Amino acid sequence: MAGVIEPTLQEAEIRRSSERPTSDLTAYDLYLRALSDWGSLEKRRILRALDLLGQAIERDPQYGPALALAAHCHQRLELRGWTEDPEAARHTSVDLARQALRVGPDDPNVLALVAFVLGYFGEDIDVAIGLIDHGLALNPSFAAGWHWSGVLRIFAGQPGLAIQHFETFLRLSPRDRVAVYLSSIGEAHFFSRRFDEAAANLLGSLERAPSFPVTYRVLAACYAHMGRLDEAREIIRRLRAITPAVMEPGTRYRNPELRELFLSGLRLAASEES
Repeated sequence: MAGVIEPTLQEAEIRRSSERPTSDLTAYDLYLRALSDWGSLEKRRILRALDLLGQAIERDPQYGPALALAAHCHQRLELRGWTEDPEAARHTSVDLARQALRVGPDDPNVLALVAFVLGYFGEDIDVAIGLIDHGLALNPSFAAGWHWSGVLRIFAGQPGLAIQHFETFLRLSPRDRVAVYLSSIGEAHFFSRRFDEAAANLLGSLERAPSFPVTYRVLAACYAHMGRLDEAREIIRRLRAITPAVMEPGTRYRNPELRELFLSGLRLAASEES
């Protein structure tokens, strides 16, 4: 899932950003420094990225990529349970995303991050998909955009289309068959009820990013539906070592049947835990 950002994706983001720097070179430098922390799995580095982005935005309030990246940082803090007020984090993230959209309506990278943030936090999924589709129309070779598009298709209840978009992402960026890809395509296979493929990809993701809670939850649900309850319990035990929040509402999944597929499996895995 999209909470894990790989170094190769960060490098691609830096290359794209260098093509559209703000006229304020200090703001641009702050943004580039934030990028090196943005993809981290450590809370302190995400907070440092937010501090740098805040300085950049203060210097140039119209800096769309910095606004979009700040929105995504707040989303990541909320996702990991690293904020004392999740609802405030949601409002801040969505507000920054909307600001970014106003100043960068034709920037594919801005569109991708804004679409993901809005989709994740329960805004109109059709609007979010329209934004990412516009970004991909502007730049069909935008590999990371195809990844975000796949994630949004999962949210929209279209796992088959999500898999197609993840495969396009991989064709455009073949070095990126790593945690971000494996977790996302594993999630799409789960919602397509291809549990064997889902489990294999989710396990591969955990080997590379062992501290991402969403992957554990989807894998636990997957094992539960496969009848592999001992393994589901083990995944829940590993999840508890990372966060006390085992259950989640799953509201980002708009299709009620697919949301219940996820939640019923997760409930079974957690209830069977010894």
